[in-house]
Formats: sequence, C-alpha cells, structure tokens
Amino acid sequence: MSILSERILSLRKERGLKQEEVADQTGIGYRSYRRYEAGEREPNASTIVILADYFNVSADYLLGRTDSP
Repeated sequence: MSILSERILSLRKERGLKQEEVADQTGIGYRSYRRYEAGEREPNASTIVILADYFNVSADYLLGRTDSP
C-alpha cells in the first residue's frame, strides 16, 4: 500500500465517510476511488488536487512529501 492510499484511507475513516460518499462528493468514479485506496491504481495530478481539496490537506501531504497536512 502506498503512502497516498494509506493517507486517503485514514482521512476518510477519520471523517466517518464511506468510499461511495467520497467518490460521489468528489466526482471520482467509485471503482477508481476504491482502487486508489487499495493501492491498486495511482491517481493523476488533477485527481490528487481534487482529493487534497476535498480532505483540506496539501497534495504534498497526500504524496508523503510532508507529514504536515
């Protein structure tokens, strides 16, 4: 599991959300989001920005470049 997948999983669980909710609210397909969380697929840059904005963290945090959200 990549750092990105670990972080989006953790952020989602902290907020008490389901994968379907995150997918719906971000406009990301459910299957794609599920695969990002499972580490089976890497999101492109624009999707990383969407996720960072949604979770109110930096893209660098999602990518593991910093430990400060």
